[in-house]
Amino acid sequence: MEPVRHDAMRARNLELVLGEISRGGPLTRAALAELTGLTKSTVSTLVGSLLEAGFLSETAAVRAGERGRPGVEVSLSGARMASLGLEANVDYLAACVLDLTGAVRRSVRVERDNRGVPAETVLKAVRELASAELAQARELGLTVAGAVLAVSGPVRDGVVLSAPNLGWRNVPVELELPVPVSVDNEANLGALGELWFGAGTADFLYVSGEIGIGAGLVVDSRLFRGTGGELGHVLVSPSGSSCRCGAAGCLETYAGQEAMLTAAGVSTVDALSAALTTGDDAALSAVSAAGEALGLALASAVNLVDVDRVVLGGVFGPLFPWLAPAAEAVLRTRLTGLRGSVPVLSPSALGESAATLGAAGRTIHGVVADPGPFLAR
Repeated sequence: MEPVRHDAMRARNLELVLGEISRGGPLTRAALAELTGLTKSTVSTLVGSLLEAGFLSETAAVRAGERGRPGVEVSLSGARMASLGLEANVDYLAACVLDLTGAVRRSVRVERDNRGVPAETVLKAVRELASAELAQARELGLTVAGAVLAVSGPVRDGVVLSAPNLGWRNVPVELELPVPVSVDNEANLGALGELWFGAGTADFLYVSGEIGIGAGLVVDSRLFRGTGGELGHVLVSPSGSSCRCGAAGCLETYAGQEAMLTAAGVSTVDALSAALTTGDDAALSAVSAAGEALGLALASAVNLVDVDRVVLGGVFGPLFPWLAPAAEAVLRTRLTGLRGSVPVLSPSALGESAATLGAAGRTIHGVVADPGPFLAR
């Protein structure tokens, strides 16, 4: 057999074996042979390579029947391979390290006002944070396969096309780290985080509520890709206030974090939550108005993509008990006549960590899909 063809076949078989273990949990070699259609000897060789490389670990023996030697199950190991998720948002930087099992090994958030700060200065701070987390990962004995940076704005080919709240336009992301780095939209990565680790289902719309508002669409358990997704700039009032994007009446000017805080007369989300809990009229009115505007934008989105579930993340999560009723009321008015039902709204299970978890998870899924290049590391 030609060497290239043999290598390609081995890579495909490694993917089959590791993928089955990732999806199905601990499995014996016999079970893997049955699931993959590979011979037992081939599975044994592949599992041996993955064990030696630290991708797998052996667990307790399982007796399938009364006769024969009990099989030993193998499962993903968190002892070696890991990934780094990063986020650069308007008022903070964040990072997390995930191991191959999806366990969070490190998580950090740095409050920082990035508005009006040159992109290169923000990216330098991201690089410093990433370098520190890579060093911490090494201290844990982990090999980081790669890093993904989440940014609030549409991204194409490693370039942030526009992030009005950061003041970025056509900014190439180059972090100069000792691992491969890519960049993606924060809402898209938040959707992946919810899909893999949180409240997501096979089909849902994820809405990230921060100073800006983004959205990520998951269809058949796959992220729907495009350069849009900025739900915050959907028109909800033609005569509304001016938005940072240059238009007027955008959802962000009603339901964005700053818009809600200003209307409620408070300075932080914690203060807003406290005011809502005590029944403060200004806070209740501000969040109700935000919910109505959000409902209008969601109705337009649902009429286009026809999802049955909407997951509200970012600051919308802690505000969900007060925000959702107003949004649901608008959805019932706008959608019931055509659809007969409205999508279920639910709060994010991951909160503010959704994007960094999705970013780190993207690399982990890439390693599972093609483990070959990492076996020799």
